[in-house]
Amino acid sequence: MSSDDSEGVEWESVEGNDEDDGTEDPDEAAGASGTTRSEAAGTIGDGVAAAETETAQTTGGMPPDEALLDVRDLDAGYGDLQVLNGVDLQVAPEEYVTIVGPNGAGKSTVMKSVFGLTNVMGGTITFDGRDITGENPDEIIHYGLGYVPQNENVFAGLSVMENLEMGAYILDEVPQDRIRDVFDRFPILEERKDQRAGTLSGGQQQMLAMGRALMLDPELLLLDEPSAGLAPDLVDDMFDRIDAINDAGTAILMVEQNAKEALRRCDRGYVLVQGENRFVDEGEKLLADQEVRQQFLGG
Repeated sequence: MSSDDSEGVEWESVEGNDEDDGTEDPDEAAGASGTTRSEAAGTIGDGVAAAETETAQTTGGMPPDEALLDVRDLDAGYGDLQVLNGVDLQVAPEEYVTIVGPNGAGKSTVMKSVFGLTNVMGGTITFDGRDITGENPDEIIHYGLGYVPQNENVFAGLSVMENLEMGAYILDEVPQDRIRDVFDRFPILEERKDQRAGTLSGGQQQMLAMGRALMLDPELLLLDEPSAGLAPDLVDDMFDRIDAINDAGTAILMVEQNAKEALRRCDRGYVLVQGENRFVDEGEKLLADQEVRQQFLGG
């Protein structure tokens, strides 16, 4: 309930005949209890404010109108199989948020639900003030939200350039300045622009997948396990590139198996367990939390 709701609370007055109909006048009732009407209204307002504060704390600490992405009480899964149970999550504009947790916790399901790839059974998903709950990916992509799945995230039979052009398929023409931006961010892609995507290394394919998602200049980029399958010496480089995307103004929501490194770099982190919220805090604070370290980060 918002603070506006408290302003809509009104005291009804009773008018009528001299007969006692059993209805108690609110002024008399307030006086009998030692509480004035204004004091009672103030108490209601305080209760509303307290409820809003509690909601903000459980979802990540920001009022809903400050969130770019606002996920509330989300139940979702695949077919009749429910994976998520009452998940809350928020991402502010230009914020970097990471979801971590054990295998099977529902991390990727959160990401897929935001992008319209699951069966949403309850709750709401709001992006940039628009309710996108249950909308299809073809609709969601128009709103400024990009998604890079963990697997099969490039068109293997197309060239690097063709993949990037596919990233702008909803536009009337391919924006050459954005291709230039992608090549500046990932120089190896310009060197390989005529090469088939399926012949690139795993790290290069991940760069291409992110580059294609950036072709529409999204406000929020969803990244599902971006370091999966990369050689250890390439992981830090991938994280550096994600940092740079965020530094340029794009909000990031990332699911990542390398939990310690992800939490070290992000603004805030969510820990999911068995499809439910377990912890939410700043990344560095989660890293320092003894319970989080012992249960989810290997001590």
